[in-house]
Amino acid sequence: MTRASILPHPLLSLVLAIVWVLLLNDFSIGNFVFGLLLGVVIAKITSPYWPGSAKVRSPFAIAEYGLIVLWDIVISNVQVAYLVLFRRSESLKSRFITIPLDLKSPEAIAVLAGTITMTPGTVSSDVSADGRSLLVHCLETTDPEGTVANIKARYESRLKRIFE
Repeated sequence: MTRASILPHPLLSLVLAIVWVLLLNDFSIGNFVFGLLLGVVIAKITSPYWPGSAKVRSPFAIAEYGLIVLWDIVISNVQVAYLVLFRRSESLKSRFITIPLDLKSPEAIAVLAGTITMTPGTVSSDVSADGRSLLVHCLETTDPEGTVANIKARYESRLKRIFE
């Protein structure tokens, strides 16, 4: 029996254990061990459905990406609060924009779509069938090309360094 057959996705198991402890809101060794047990069982049960593991090229870029996303979430929260509190809905310039993707990795595309959705004021709506573009709804944008360029520069370029 190899390590991969016993523990097919160690990082997933660890993350699930941490999430379990956070959901319980009570850290103890017993809760953490039970969370690890759940993580191992869930990873083992779901491993046949994983086509392969994501290749992370630059692990240190993940921290940078996380900080950029957190900063953007804070700024976007303030901007959306302003729009909701002080602008009339008729004056909002909401629209759908299409972002052409340079990303090839399905994991990177999923992280980009999730990041866009987590950022207030934007929602990822659809990925094209060929995986070459992402449809995004923006609550307020007067410059769709600038919004596309901003998403590609802030998120896609960093995800490309991380995954490809």
